[in-house]
Amino acid sequence: MNSHDLNPESAQAAQDEAPAGDVSELDALRAELGKLREDSLRERAELDNQRKRVARDIEMARKFANERLLGDLLPVIDSLEAGLAAAGEDSGALRQGMELTLRQLLKVGADNGLVAVDPVGLPFNPEHHQAMSLVPAPGVAPNHVVQVYQKGWLLNERLLRPALVVVSQDA
Repeated sequence: MNSHDLNPESAQAAQDEAPAGDVSELDALRAELGKLREDSLRERAELDNQRKRVARDIEMARKFANERLLGDLLPVIDSLEAGLAAAGEDSGALRQGMELTLRQLLKVGADNGLVAVDPVGLPFNPEHHQAMSLVPAPGVAPNHVVQVYQKGWLLNERLLRPALVVVSQDA
């Protein structure tokens, strides 16, 4: 009778009759198999974590790839807004062209995650505002922005440039 002819009970009986050396070798092989399974699971988890980190890094790189370009365009926006303010209410062709140019530029910025920080009347936020001075402001709560010298800008919720502001002080 060979080992292929044994049923499960016979196989267990044969294992019970096996010499002690074979049993300890079998136990060692089972322990090594368990260790290999643990190592495989650990490596899979590590690989999965690495994939997630790379995906996060790629997403952040994509979100902020335009940061330098948009930052360089902020003075252009400032100049257009200053030109429009200096032109006053004149509705000439030059003003209309500047307004159109500004709207197009702001749309390009917004499409790429650029958001203006124009905090007049809001509480001072040192994370988004840079206080240029404190002034007494009757009728305005203390530590609120009363004037904006220069708008701030966020890129995908990250500060690109703080708003330069005047803040009300305690009366």
